[in-house]
Amino acid sequence: MISWRKHYKKGLIAIGLLLSTSASIYGQDGDPKNGEKLFKANCTACHALDKQVVGPALKGVVDRLKTEQGLDTDWLHKWIKDNKALRASGDKYANEVFEKFNKTEMQVFPNLADKDIDDILAYTTNPPVEEPKADPAATTATDTANAAPANNTTSSIVIISLIAIAGLLVWILVKLRQLVKLGQSEELTGLNETRVKSFSEIYEKYHYIGKGLLAVLAILATYGIWNWIMWIGVYKGYKPEQPIYFSHKIHAGENKIDCQLCHSSAKYGKVSEIPSMNVCMNCHRTISEYNGKYIEPGKDKAFYDGEIQKIYAATGWDAEKQQYTGKTTPVEWTRIHNMPDFVYFNHSQHVVAGEQAIINSFNKKNPDNKIDVVCKACHGKIDTMNVVQMANDFTMGWCIECHRTTEIDMNNGYNKEYFKNLHEKLKKQYPKDGGKITVDAIGGLECGKCHY
Repeated sequence: MISWRKHYKKGLIAIGLLLSTSASIYGQDGDPKNGEKLFKANCTACHALDKQVVGPALKGVVDRLKTEQGLDTDWLHKWIKDNKALRASGDKYANEVFEKFNKTEMQVFPNLADKDIDDILAYTTNPPVEEPKADPAATTATDTANAAPANNTTSSIVIISLIAIAGLLVWILVKLRQLVKLGQSEELTGLNETRVKSFSEIYEKYHYIGKGLLAVLAILATYGIWNWIMWIGVYKGYKPEQPIYFSHKIHAGENKIDCQLCHSSAKYGKVSEIPSMNVCMNCHRTISEYNGKYIEPGKDKAFYDGEIQKIYAATGWDAEKQQYTGKTTPVEWTRIHNMPDFVYFNHSQHVVAGEQAIINSFNKKNPDNKIDVVCKACHGKIDTMNVVQMANDFTMGWCIECHRTTEIDMNNGYNKEYFKNLHEKLKKQYPKDGGKITVDAIGGLECGKCHY
């Protein structure tokens, strides 16, 4: 009897240990939904569930470590919180992982509580199943069925309209036949003999009117040729296709990426330059597929994923091995904005010195279409464009008009010091709007400012 109780007690203890170990192994003691949020906030820069990125794929990592290395979740807690300390302690597997992934140091997360880590591990073990999306084909079929009565009504209206048009044509033919018979009468025959029958006779009779019309036509032709010449090189609305599709709406609009993160030279150089592919790889080294909510009409996720693969092909990036192959392919971008060689334009002068003045002037002139970034004053609402286009004329007159209407902030440190001896003189010389000074007052219309 005592022996049976002893074995029963041991059995309960073993079952309890097995259940607790199993729960720990398979990550079921955490909340997968909360783990998903934590995973996306802390881990997705370097990890994915189903594939290697900077670090290994994490789906089933708890079970994999237990099976392959005999390690439990305590080791994962130590690794996630401070992998550097774990490696420094001489842990064999921690150092093997470090060597395997090119000695890329994982960020430490001392801020994550044990419960947070358990939630993340639960998500990697049993990720929540996404709700199935509505089938577009089924939706279309339903819409088509609902639209069937309306289509029948429309067909009836079209048939009635065609019958009415046919009747009208028959009536017109009858009237034309009557007119032909009338033209064969003796009265009309006599009138036809008195009519002018050649162009020369008409010209002799109405030569003053003819010369006047020719003069008007010559003036209109001259104006047309002049207008055509003046608009050579003006390509407002020009939006060519590029070798790699790049949506500014997704990057600058949906994801709020600062313009100067990619076009960094616009702030410190004459030209803004086209970002190199290495700039793209700063993000796309870990973003190998598109998972955004916004999808442009006519496009789908597969399309965007294919464009990301073009970036990898151009840079020679092997996403599976997470390393460069050395085989690169230049990307032949089609330039959109291109000033003539005889025009000098400095981006930094406008982006830095004139930034606030340009924004204030634009918003004052366009109260219903205000901007928050100086780039939009010239390039338009770039964060709403899927395909970039030339938003303005970029003619000499367009630039001059901006210089005449953009007020300078004479109170900023540079202008206040540089123009301190001229400030009062300029106020008297340009008394418009209570002494406000615009760009043209400080040389903004001098030819040598923009032309060599």
